[in-house]
Amino acid sequence: MRVLGVDPGLTRCGLGVVDGGLGRSVTCVAVDVVRTPAEAELSQRLLRIADAVEEWLDFHRPDVVAVERVFSQHNVRTVMGTAQAGGVVALCAARRDLPVAFHTPSEVKAAITGSGRADKAQVTTMVTRVLRLARKPSPADAADALALGICHLWREPMRARLAEAEARAAELARTHRARLAAAARRKRETGATS
Repeated sequence: MRVLGVDPGLTRCGLGVVDGGLGRSVTCVAVDVVRTPAEAELSQRLLRIADAVEEWLDFHRPDVVAVERVFSQHNVRTVMGTAQAGGVVALCAARRDLPVAFHTPSEVKAAITGSGRADKAQVTTMVTRVLRLARKPSPADAADALALGICHLWREPMRARLAEAEARAAELARTHRARLAAAARRKRETGATS
């Protein structure tokens, strides 16, 4: 499976493509950061991000796009920019009928380092090791994009199995309720005729 990981942001938007193999083997296909100038109009910054993401989608042909889920930060302006960039990425993927998975920063950190409270340096170090890169991806947005892709590859099989188990349990519950209702009807009908 090929994943495009995106660490959304207006000033720097990290993009990383990883391929998953058997087990937990992962390889880096490409990584980069899209930069937009702070003085540019918001619409132009979002357009630059959209254009870059569309180029990556066309060139790398991922099976899924993994985006960092916006979380509460103290700086509302930063949250808004991150959310807007993430929305543009989701829209680009939707236009190609690609699934989009959102992962929280703590999910990504836990998947990569084993701790949901890891700092950026720890995430970058583990991404470098997992992907067997000659040097650390820089800036941190690039490493975070790769981490999102790795997180999705490692977490998605478990999430899919859980969703499948939940669907089976819901179907069993529906069947059980239907049997109980049918038994109650038969009991009422039998009681009314005797």
